[in-house]
Amino acid sequence: MARPSTPAPTEAADRGAFSGRTAFIFAAIGSAVGLGNIWRFPYTAYDNGGGAFMIPYLIALLTAGIPLLFVDYAIGHRWRGSAPLAWRRMNRRAEAVGWWQVLICVVIGAYYAAILAWSLWYTLFSFTKKWGSDPAAFFGEFTQADAPETASITWDFVPALLGGILLVWILVAVVLALGVHKGIARSSAVFIPLLIVMFIVLVIRAVTLKGAEVGLNQLFQPDWSELTNGSVWVAAYGQIFFSLSVAFGIMLTYASYLKKKTDLTGSGLVVGFANSGFELLAGIGVFAALGFMATATGQGVNDVAAAGVGLAFIAFPAIINEAPMGELVGVLFFGSLVLAGFTSLISIIEVVVAAVQDKLGLGRLSGTLAVVLPMSVISVLLFSTTSGLNLLDVTDKFINSFGIVTAALVGTFLVAFVLRALPTLRDHLNMYGTFRVGNFWLITVAAVAPLILLSTLWLDASDILKNGYNGMPSSFVNTFGWGMAGAVVVVAVLLSLLPWSARSNAHRLDSDGDPIADPAIPDTRLEAPHGHRYPQELRADVAAVRQADPVDVPAGAVIAGSHAQPDKVGPGGIAVEAEGESSAADLGTGQTHRAPHPGTDADITDTAAKGDAR
Repeated sequence: MARPSTPAPTEAADRGAFSGRTAFIFAAIGSAVGLGNIWRFPYTAYDNGGGAFMIPYLIALLTAGIPLLFVDYAIGHRWRGSAPLAWRRMNRRAEAVGWWQVLICVVIGAYYAAILAWSLWYTLFSFTKKWGSDPAAFFGEFTQADAPETASITWDFVPALLGGILLVWILVAVVLALGVHKGIARSSAVFIPLLIVMFIVLVIRAVTLKGAEVGLNQLFQPDWSELTNGSVWVAAYGQIFFSLSVAFGIMLTYASYLKKKTDLTGSGLVVGFANSGFELLAGIGVFAALGFMATATGQGVNDVAAAGVGLAFIAFPAIINEAPMGELVGVLFFGSLVLAGFTSLISIIEVVVAAVQDKLGLGRLSGTLAVVLPMSVISVLLFSTTSGLNLLDVTDKFINSFGIVTAALVGTFLVAFVLRALPTLRDHLNMYGTFRVGNFWLITVAAVAPLILLSTLWLDASDILKNGYNGMPSSFVNTFGWGMAGAVVVVAVLLSLLPWSARSNAHRLDSDGDPIADPAIPDTRLEAPHGHRYPQELRADVAAVRQADPVDVPAGAVIAGSHAQPDKVGPGGIAVEAEGESSAADLGTGQTHRAPHPGTDADITDTAAKGDAR
């Protein structure tokens, strides 16, 4: 008995798109270059071997950061949807991973807005050095934060924090409501060059301060013995992983807005090395300033060095107090935090907006409001109070260490070993990628990345289970740390069980009005149908499909293009083309090309296909 067919979709999804590769690169760099580049990388490098840290850092970039970035790009670009929809289209069983990524972004976005609000206020404070001679005491008064030992949820609001957080959310709403091109792309095209110029000026000013060389020597002087320390390598991989915005939906979502004939691998290399270049620039600026501070106060660099909130809102104001033209240094530093943080926050919230749009079939404005309004209320209620700093601290630690890392580990394992979709993703990347991926990429994604993620997860969990977290009450940590990380997983699974309505984008063509690519078939290379133009048109190889386990072949998949013979039926009732027919003719030449067999570095096409440049 024939299986009832589902009517082919005829309506295109209205999701928006980047105007070109340059717009995408600016937006992707804007996401990757965030607060962690400025206040986390310098101290991480200094504390893990100084100059010697650059060796594991570079290796981590090449063996985990960029390979996982390519995975995100391939999933988003091939299946043209938000995180939940793209994972669902790759394989129905994987949808929960996409919702997991969305909920991680909900948590991060809620507290990230608070840090951005602090940075806005401190940019204004820099003009008058309002923090006075004791920046630590001033920061305590500014946040009115409870001591970590007594951490609990309070409803004592701090007016300055409340106003700042509301302003941040208003600005986010405006940018996102304008859409992908007019909002995200154009704001990134302005803010990222401005950020780079401001930070270069800051670095030039910092390296000309007396004692700057002391800090730079501390940063770059190599301690080669640290290379035998496993924790140094874990720190390097952790820094790369968190700073590149991989594996929690951002790059996947941005890639779904790209034109079809985009060089994904070349774009990924630009973004990866640009991010690392900015981190190196941040290290120079920060440690030059710390060297000045150490010299001016007669202390060692290790006495003044700090990371995170302590560096930004305590150490740097102290530096600004001592530095000639300190007001300029302050405006440049905190202004850079604002710009870097804002472009990152935009990308974080866009993951949620895109998911809501796809699930409910909403337009850009209504989708933005449906996300920003409730998130801004949650952000204000939780992080503009006297308990906000402690809640931010524990939430940030657990959503990163046990949210992002675990989701990345599960997602990578699913792609590599359960769905076995790496050959499909590889062939998609290689169609227009100037940097072809092959065996090395397969090994790094399937072996290196999971091992590092598992090691990171084990070390962090062991430490917290043994020592607690930051002296906070166990009830507070268990509720807003472990409890929050677990709740995100449960809610993600429940969301994945909800059906997609007829008005959702799951039942529409892509934004160009083209059909969506078939689900991934395990361990199957791709080949191009006759007259193909886009990598989304690559289909599973005929011979491989015939040999596949019927259980592994998604129902309804169309194999090898439009010229398949209806009387030729493969596993699971799937139509396949007749043997002997040409399966991959290059446009305009008639020359046949096959996608590379798994495990090879061969390219899919020798020349770019002709046709429109969608």
